[in-house]
Amino acid sequence: MLQPNANWDLYRTLLAVIDTGSLSAAARQLGLTQPTVGRHIEALEASAGRQLFTRSQRGLEPTDTAVAMKPLAAAMAATADALRRTASGTGDSVSGSVRISASDVIAIEVLPSILAPLMAEHPRLEIEISVSDQVEDLLHRKADLAVRMVEPVQDALIARSVGQIAIGCFARRDVIERHGTPQSLGDLAGFPTIGFDNPLAYVRETLKAFPDVPLPRFNLRSDSNLAQLAGIRAGCGFGLCQLALGRRDANLVEVLAGQIPFSLPTWVAMHEDLRHSPRCRVVFDALVGGMKRYCSGDQSPSEGR
Repeated sequence: MLQPNANWDLYRTLLAVIDTGSLSAAARQLGLTQPTVGRHIEALEASAGRQLFTRSQRGLEPTDTAVAMKPLAAAMAATADALRRTASGTGDSVSGSVRISASDVIAIEVLPSILAPLMAEHPRLEIEISVSDQVEDLLHRKADLAVRMVEPVQDALIARSVGQIAIGCFARRDVIERHGTPQSLGDLAGFPTIGFDNPLAYVRETLKAFPDVPLPRFNLRSDSNLAQLAGIRAGCGFGLCQLALGRRDANLVEVLAGQIPFSLPTWVAMHEDLRHSPRCRVVFDALVGGMKRYCSGDQSPSEGR
């Protein structure tokens, strides 16, 4: 029987070993020594009264007991991180840690320019960015704030609509020189194209609204919008991306202008428990303002503060 007073560090080690598949890799991830990681696992096994891992050619494989423990340990990790972020704030000052969850493109291509002036204004503010599309990140306090393309409807969340992110079709100039220019969405079937492998939730919702739009057989597929954008920039073919990002790149040419019926409704959300936190409120307001400017086509989302 697992003892309820086992140290949280042991469960953190358990998660690391499950994720990495070895004691040495878990030790590197946690900044510990391999013997220490081994002792943590031995302590958990002694407490549970059963083996948690078996050795295989692929490394350490979690037993059914370890697999059953993983979601509970992950919940403990989220709680521990939330406690750390809460404790990092000091009174009414804008200081401490705020964790933001956003999709890969937003996290890498958009948020930094919104956050840079905010961090300059509040030097004691610490920002963590998590690349994720899961609304549950907020409900389970894995993140404090989120930028989402699906409206958060849970009662525990405060959500603000910031507009629609327009989508355009782009290709590199040399791709257009080789293959020509498509004149309609239907023409894309005869061109090298870039798109999704398995559509994410907000892509499925968008496609439902346009059932008659033909989809080509993508020559380069990825579930990562950032990978798709990289493929467009590298010259792998024609692809859809956020209009502002495509127009920002001088090497890309927009095609089918005005013919792309898709756009991404966008929200900024926060757990209601954080509405009185100065640091979370400041970051929330900055995200709302910056994302509104970005959705409107402003190429400088940090302006206007």
